[in-house]
This record gives sequence, C-alpha cells and structure tokens, in this order.
Amino acid sequence: MGAVDSDRRRWIALAIVMTASFMDLVDVTIVNIAIPSIQADTGASFSAVQWVTGGYALAFAIGLITGGRLGDIYGRKRLFLLGIGGFTVASALCGLAGSAEMLVAMRVVQGATAALMVPQVLSIIHATFPAEERGKVFGMFGAVVGLGAVSGPLIGALLTEWDLFGLAWRPIFLINLPVGVAGLLLGRAFIGESKAEKALKLDLVGVLLASVGLLMLIYPLTHGREAGWPLWGYLAMAGSLPVFALFVAYERIKTRRDGSPLVELSLFRVKSFAAGIGVQLTFGVATGIFFLVWTLYMQLGLGWSPLKAGTTGIPFSLAVSTAAGLSVQKLVPRFGRKVLQAGALVMAAGVLTYIWEAEHYGTAVKPWQMALPLVVMGVGMGLIVAPITDAVLAEVPREHAGSASGLINTVQQMGNALGLGLVSVAFFGQIDDVVAPDAVGAEFNGAFVHAMWWVAGVMVLVFLLMSVLPKRKAAPAAASDAAADEVAPEAQEPVLV
Repeated sequence: MGAVDSDRRRWIALAIVMTASFMDLVDVTIVNIAIPSIQADTGASFSAVQWVTGGYALAFAIGLITGGRLGDIYGRKRLFLLGIGGFTVASALCGLAGSAEMLVAMRVVQGATAALMVPQVLSIIHATFPAEERGKVFGMFGAVVGLGAVSGPLIGALLTEWDLFGLAWRPIFLINLPVGVAGLLLGRAFIGESKAEKALKLDLVGVLLASVGLLMLIYPLTHGREAGWPLWGYLAMAGSLPVFALFVAYERIKTRRDGSPLVELSLFRVKSFAAGIGVQLTFGVATGIFFLVWTLYMQLGLGWSPLKAGTTGIPFSLAVSTAAGLSVQKLVPRFGRKVLQAGALVMAAGVLTYIWEAEHYGTAVKPWQMALPLVVMGVGMGLIVAPITDAVLAEVPREHAGSASGLINTVQQMGNALGLGLVSVAFFGQIDDVVAPDAVGAEFNGAFVHAMWWVAGVMVLVFLLMSVLPKRKAAPAAASDAAADEVAPEAQEPVLV
C-alpha cells in the first residue's frame, strides 16, 4: 500500500510542476496579444511595450542559471515553492498595475521569480522518477511545454476580448492567482525535497557581471530610438563587450578556485555544444523579433481585434505541434541533423512567403490568406524546437547534461530578449514618430516587411550554425572518456533528503 501511495504522490508532484511550467509558458506568449490593449489603457510608449515583454525575458534569462544553482544548494522543492509564490504575487501586481512603469517593473519581478521556479522542474522530475521512466515523463513534459507555448495567444485573445468585469487586459495576469495558490499548497504536500550531493557555492560576482553586460547591450537597443540614438547608447553597447570578456575571465578563476562557476566554460570545448548555443541564441533572436512584430502588425497596423489576431495564429500552432511530434518520433531518428537544417530553411521560406503576401495584399490581407505562410513557418519551427536540445546535448557527457541544459535555456532566453530589443531597429525604426491616421496601415505594413527580412536573415544564420551539430545522435551509453575529459566535473545526481 505504501508503494502505491508513493507512486500516486510522485505523479501528483509531476502534475504540479508541469502546471507551473505551463503557467510560465502561457504567460510569456499571452502578453503579446494584449499589448495594444495595454498600450491604450496605460498610455505606454513603444519602448515600454518592448519592456513589458523584454523585461520579463531579460530577468528570466539572467536568473535561470542562478535559480538552478540555488535549488542545488538550498533544495529544489524550497526554491520551487518560493518561485511559484513570488510568481503568483507578481502576477497579481501586474494585473493591478496602474501605470506602464509599474507594469514593466512587475514583469521584471515576474521574470525573476519564474527563474527561481522553472529550473527546479526538470531537477524535481529527475529526482522523483527512476531512469527507466524518465523518457516517458519527459515526453509528457514536452507535450505540455508545446501546448503552453502555442495556446498562450489564444487564451490571451479570449481574456482580452471578453473584457471580464471591465478589467480589459488585466485577467491575463490575474488568471495566474488560483493556479499559483493551488500549486503552492499542493506542492508543499506532494513534492519531495532534493539537493545536489556535492556542496556548491553561489557565484554572485558572475551573476553581477552577466547582468551588467546584458543590460548595457539591451537597454540602449530598446530605448535608443525614442532617445534619438544618443552617444551614451553606443558607448554602453560597445562597453558590454569588455564586461562579457571580464565575465569569462572571472568564470575561469572561479572554476580553478572552488569549482562552482555560474557557467561551466569547459562545456564549450565540445564543438557541437558551442555551435548549438549559437543556434539557440540566434533562433531566440528570430522568434523574439517575429512574435512581437507580428502581433503589433495585426492589431495596430491592420486594426484587427485581439480575438481575430489570436485565431489567425491557430494554423501556426497546429503546424508547430504536428511537425514537432513528427520530427522527434519519425524524422530525426532516420535523418538526424538534416531535419533541423530543413526546419530552418522551411521557416525561412515561410517568412519569405509572408513578405510576399504583405507586399502583394497590403492592408487588405485576410486571415485565411495568412494561413499559408504561417503553416509553412510553423512546420519549420516544429522541426527545430522539439529535437534541438537533444541535438545540442548529443556529444556532451551525461554527467554534465543538467548544467548544459540550463545554459541552453538561458541562452535562448537571452536571444529572445535581444530580439525584443532589436524590434526598435527592425520595426519601430521604420515608423515615423508622427503618422497620419489614414497612413498607419501602410506604415506598419512596410515596417512589418522590413522586420521579416531581419527574421529571414537570422534563420539563414541558424541554418549555417546547424552544420556543426552532430549528424546523428550518439548512442545512449556513449559518454566517451575522451569527451568526458573535455569537460570538468560539476553536475551531480540529485539526492533525496
């Protein structure tokens, strides 16, 4: 009876952490569709609009590795509960925000608390389920992740369109309250505690240097256009390079001193991993630009309602989900790296088709006409997003898969934040400060086409970087001695306490 009870508890724990991941992913995508409503209600500038999404992504990226390390040191359950509690409070404050400035500040807090919560999810799964069950569990987790990513825009559209209790956009954040409270209470009861076996130390200097470098790069990109591209912005962006160089130098010192760096630099000696990090960064830039620009184009440029814009994305979501399942189950085992490269080219082809349609139909374009480029883009993205992490980790020794996975997620979020910052140049830079009402559609249409050329160019770069990924996945037992020698030991199996 005890074994049955234990089995039931761990599946409940799995449902709890998966729900938390779903909540985080929905919150990332749900906001884009509500941005025009937020802008109209709060008077937010275009720069503030970028920070509503970019502030979350930046705080999330900076905090991910630190959040994972804190869980290793102080306990994954403890940090998960702290994260989900903070995320719930931050969601409430986002929903109650009376100004654009408060909303941006609370979105940054929300991103930071998500960075405490999300890294614990995979660690808790790893600690809770034996090796022979993890394949099935991670498959379920991947399905939930995919569902969360693609359902956010539709949920956001419905909540904004319904205008519940006259709250306009605010329910997109307030909906997290009952979910977060339930996750907090059930998590306390059903999740087991675990820590890293090896005593680790927190790299606060590394966190500070990485945060400063990212802010020096992304803040001027986001605010530069509205400030008239001042000299300080260029100096800050140029100054971020020596800060990153100092970060790398310090991480080497930290590794030699106590073996607890924020980033395990020796992972980059694995060529396919280094290239994979480049893939994740550039792919994050492409998606960061596209999703924000696409939403603004449909709602502000074409004048569509949130619901019309949200339902327009359904073919895209279905294509991503279908292609992702096909990619992992059928294509990658047979064709390996070529599937990911094909995905990059197919997605680029979808972007070029979208550019042609935007130029051909102009502001008269209909949702059904957008279905073709969106399906093509969705198929391309689905071929990439499901197998990419496995491909990047294929030549990384098993004992370092945890730290490598955390770094992959962090870099993708950094790319997303960078892409959101580049929207100032790729999209808003093409829109005049003062636009006549009858010219808004044409102005946004031209800016959308310009931004999509950026996306197409980035996808070509993604394709080129993929050529360094392994052609085939290594055999499951193969963490070769040669590969293991390339990476300094750091990650440890979690131990239940």
